[in-house]
Amino acid sequence: MNTHFRHVALVGKYFVPVGEAQADTVRATMAEIAAFLHGQGCRVSMEAATAAGSGLDFPALDAEGIGRECDLALVVGGDGTMLGIGRELAQYATPLIGINQGRLGFITDIALDNYANTLAPMLAGLYTEDRRSLMEAQVIREGKVVFEAPAMNDVVVNRGATSGMVELRVKVDGHFVASQRADGLIIASPTGSTAYSLSAGGPMLHPSLPGWVLVPIAPHMLSNRPIVLADASEIEVELVAGRGASANFDMQSLASLLHGDRVLVRRSQHQARFLHPLGWNYFDTLRRKLHWNEGA
Repeated sequence: MNTHFRHVALVGKYFVPVGEAQADTVRATMAEIAAFLHGQGCRVSMEAATAAGSGLDFPALDAEGIGRECDLALVVGGDGTMLGIGRELAQYATPLIGINQGRLGFITDIALDNYANTLAPMLAGLYTEDRRSLMEAQVIREGKVVFEAPAMNDVVVNRGATSGMVELRVKVDGHFVASQRADGLIIASPTGSTAYSLSAGGPMLHPSLPGWVLVPIAPHMLSNRPIVLADASEIEVELVAGRGASANFDMQSLASLLHGDRVLVRRSQHQARFLHPLGWNYFDTLRRKLHWNEGA
């Protein structure tokens, strides 16, 4: 069969299983999907950690190898799995397709129980492309970069687990905006606007918007409200007071903060490329995930 993608990397989520039966189920799922890809005329490799976790006999590639050698990354898991590999592959412009093993996600939107019927036409080139901007964030301490990481969803400055509020000084493009006392502050992309930001009262941003949203977490002053900014802006968050504070990047990377540390957030030059089935629509995803069609 003709395929638009000749070399596909299979990426999965692996964890310590409850029992051998669960491990066998995960392994069988990955083997079945790999066999399907072969049947579609694709050469299959596995992301290195996926290969090690599954024990399946396929060529193993790290993220750099996938980016340089593969035409497509097929991610089997949830949105967290997609975030992790998506950040790494954005610099190579490798397209990603997500098969969700549990509840359908916002960015892994193909159901596992119907993946073959959905995936076959996509492999033949019938798909919708959806590009998402990434953030680049740095922690600056005494004029030096002590930590940096990309983020696809959000950058979050949080108070310590057992301490009170933090005090944060916020600037946008070098202009002072506000001093905020709160449990923390979220800087979210449109992709991340349906994650932590949403639960903290932030608005949902359509993924086509070139914007970010700044959302305080449990602010001391109720007048501290979410604000939408252009994603060309540089945002600076300085920790003025508070113990045990940290900066989280997609909740998958963590940096501890000291008083005077500044977190700088800029738009990355890289974008993640998500592929969806033809006819995919962002509002269909919202309606399904947020149950907007129930009770009508």
